[in-house]
Amino acid sequence: MCKKKPETLLPAPISRVLSPAPSLFCSLPPFANIGFKPAQNSAQRKAAAAAAAAQPAQPRRHGSKMHHPACWIVFCVTTALLFIPGVPVRSGDATFPKAMDNVTVRQGESATLRCTIDDRVTRVAWLNRSTILYAGNDKWSIDPRVIILVNTPTQYSIMIQNVDVYDEGPYTCSVQTDNHPKTSRVHLIVQVPPQIMNISSDITVNEGSSVTLLCLAIGRPEPTVTWRHLSVKGQGFVSEDEYLEISDIKRDQSGEYECSALNDVAAPDVRKVKITVNYPPYISKAKNTGVSVGQKGILSCEASAVPTAEFQWFKEDTRLAPGLDGMRIENKGHISTLTFFNVSEKDYGNYTCVATNKLGNTNASLTLYGPGAVIDGVNSASRALACLWLSGTLFAHFFIKF
Repeated sequence: MCKKKPETLLPAPISRVLSPAPSLFCSLPPFANIGFKPAQNSAQRKAAAAAAAAQPAQPRRHGSKMHHPACWIVFCVTTALLFIPGVPVRSGDATFPKAMDNVTVRQGESATLRCTIDDRVTRVAWLNRSTILYAGNDKWSIDPRVIILVNTPTQYSIMIQNVDVYDEGPYTCSVQTDNHPKTSRVHLIVQVPPQIMNISSDITVNEGSSVTLLCLAIGRPEPTVTWRHLSVKGQGFVSEDEYLEISDIKRDQSGEYECSALNDVAAPDVRKVKITVNYPPYISKAKNTGVSVGQKGILSCEASAVPTAEFQWFKEDTRLAPGLDGMRIENKGHISTLTFFNVSEKDYGNYTCVATNKLGNTNASLTLYGPGAVIDGVNSASRALACLWLSGTLFAHFFIKF
C-alpha cells in the first residue's frame, strides 16, 4: 500500500496539479494503465483525484506492485521541480535520454523538439518548466499549437507550431526506466526579425539649428540601428545609434536620412526621414546682356533659397510692374527673367534683381547695353590707355610712311 508522504510546500502551479489528492510514494503503473484522458481540464482532474482518494485502501500482496494514477503525476511533477530556478538538475546517464542541442527558430515558424530513447524506457514525458506538455501519447497542454510527432521505442518528439517569443526557454524530456527517472534538457531560442517601431517625422528647421532624429527598433537578437545621409555630399556619413544628433545644421545637410535596423535574422527594416533646412536667398547667377535696338533682350537672375525666393525688378529706383508694355517679368522656381521684346534706346541701363524670403533678401545689378558699349571689368582708365596706345600706333605708322 502506498505510504502517505509528509506535506511539503510546492510552487503554486504544481500544488494545483496535485490537489486535492495526497502526495504518494509508489511504483509507476504500466504505460497502458495510466488511466488519464488527454487534455483534461482542472475540474476533471480534481474530480478524478478525489474519487481515487475516496476508495478504500486495499491490502498489498507480498512481491506485487500497486498502481495509482497519481504516481505518474508525482513522477512528472517531481521531475519538473528539478528544473525550477534554484534547484539542481538531475542529469542521469551521459548519453540517455538525449535531447537535441539548442533549437533556434524564427518567430512564426514551427519548432520540433526530439528526444532519443531506448528499450529501457517505460514512460516518457515532455515538460516546459513546471508545465507538463505530453505524458506518453496523452496531451496535458491545452495549447492547440503543441502536438506530438513521434512516440517510438527510439524517439519521442513534439512540435510547437507558430512559435512566439513567450515560447522561448527550457524544455525537458523526462523518462522512467526500471531503475530511476532520468531527464535531458533542450533550450528553445526564438528569433524575431528587426522591426522599426518608432521613428521621427519629417522636419523643417532653420539653418544653424540643432536637430535630433530618433529610430527605435525591436528584434531578437537586438538589432543594430544605423543612420545614413542619402545625398551625394553626404556619402560616407554613417551613425550607428538610435539617436542622430546634428548641431548647427547647414543647408547642404538637408535631404533624406535613412534608418536601417539589422540583426541578421531577416532583411533589414528600412525607413526614411526628410530634413528641410531653411536659409536666406543668395543670387548665384546674374549676367549682363548686350542687344541692338529693335532686337529681343533678356536679363536673367537665379537665386537659391529655402523657402523659394520671390523676385522683384527695379530700374534705377523704380520698381517694374509685370504688365508693362514691351516687356515681361516671368518667375519659374529659382529663376526670374526680364524680357524686352523690342529694345529701344530708353531700355538701356542698369537693372536690379531682388530676391526675398522670410529669412532675408539679397540683390544683384545687371546691365542692358547696346553694341559698342564696354561692360564688365573695363574701367575708364584702361579705356583711356587703350585709346592712347591705338593713337600712338596710328601716328607712328603715318610718320614712317611719309
